[in-house]
Amino acid sequence: MAVRPADERVRDFSEVDTGFSREEAIAEAERCLQCKKPLCIDGCPVGIDIPAFIALIAEGDICAAAGIIQQSNMLPAICGRVCPQETQCEERCILGNKESPVRIGQLERYVADFARKEGVLPPERGKNTGKQVAVVGSGPAGITAAAELAAAGHDVTIFESLHKPGGVLTYGIPAFRLPKDIVDYEINRVLSRGVRLLCNHVVGRSITVQELLAYDAVLLGTGAGLPYFMNLPGEHLNGVYSANEFLTRINLMHADRFPLYDTPVIRGSRVVVAGAGNVAMDAARAARRLGGRVTLVYRRREKDMPARAAEIAHAREEGITFVTCANPVEISGETVVTGVSCVKMNMCEADESGRPSAVPIPDTQFVIDADIFIQAIGQGPNPLLLSLFDSISRGKAGNVIADADGKTSLPRVFAAGDVTTGSATVIEAMGAAKKAAKAICRMLQD
Repeated sequence: MAVRPADERVRDFSEVDTGFSREEAIAEAERCLQCKKPLCIDGCPVGIDIPAFIALIAEGDICAAAGIIQQSNMLPAICGRVCPQETQCEERCILGNKESPVRIGQLERYVADFARKEGVLPPERGKNTGKQVAVVGSGPAGITAAAELAAAGHDVTIFESLHKPGGVLTYGIPAFRLPKDIVDYEINRVLSRGVRLLCNHVVGRSITVQELLAYDAVLLGTGAGLPYFMNLPGEHLNGVYSANEFLTRINLMHADRFPLYDTPVIRGSRVVVAGAGNVAMDAARAARRLGGRVTLVYRRREKDMPARAAEIAHAREEGITFVTCANPVEISGETVVTGVSCVKMNMCEADESGRPSAVPIPDTQFVIDADIFIQAIGQGPNPLLLSLFDSISRGKAGNVIADADGKTSLPRVFAAGDVTTGSATVIEAMGAAKKAAKAICRMLQD
């Protein structure tokens, strides 16, 4: 897929990828082998009939292709942009054994963008059942569950604590990867099914747990919004951010347009980001667009980075410096950040993740000058909401324990997405939400 030139795109937050043309999409679709046993479907957490929609693209019937996708996924323009297809559906593509796999994600994005411009309508809502379901959180899990439950005819109310819906789609992923008008459009399509959305509603304040449990069923889809910290000396200094806060200020609260919007963010000329996942890349690339000279520090090797290969490549193209096999150990400064002390790391035997265990090398400390230090080392479920559900079972990491159908230890309470797994991908949260919604429907039919 074509991308905007790096020297141009670092000056704004507009989308980097420019998408397929009609001709390119049809040519790519024609590469599909239409396997008798399509493994690509097994690799899709939401079970899209991938060969069917690709065949329709090859025939030039893009609206029909959109209809196929919408049967399984109400957020296709989002998934086509941010899902790691290279480790899911595309990894299973048989064509990938001899050449590059069919670019399924980019085809999904093309179809979704075409359908948006042509005004293709979403599937109709099912016959009303009279059952009421509360969904807490409007991120990928909450929105997906709401769409499935509304399609089954249930009355769905979403309770969102922030002033805009979307969860990580809105506050986390930057607009240069996921334009916010696309997020708004796809969420509004779900709401058009009769789903009720209540923003600025905090469970425990705006609505009590007892009132919530009065619904016929409850689904918790509150994500993983609690950032993890490295607990380094100097973490109290001005200029230290979690990636969660840094990205929320920019994406949700428009700090990139301060003072037009009254949410400030420090615009450092020297930025250090710790981590190498997609969130770390997002934070680094956002800081670059705010004018910073950005260094990303990762304790393992570049080939061990968990971020998508495309995001790593884009970050490098945009001038971000990678310092690998190093780990921050201290933040320098009196009241504000002036530097980040790091130590070099030795790669030892593989750990449980299959990546080499990183061990500090004595007497190898060095300092990177910095005005801003952003920690992007992961996040987990927010304990404040979950603590209100006294008897709900939780794991050591604070995550809600749920079975394969999303059932929790509380009757009629289900959970899906990052609140159960910790930080994961958008599509994995959506897949879990679909399973939970189906389990809720079965329960409400009994």
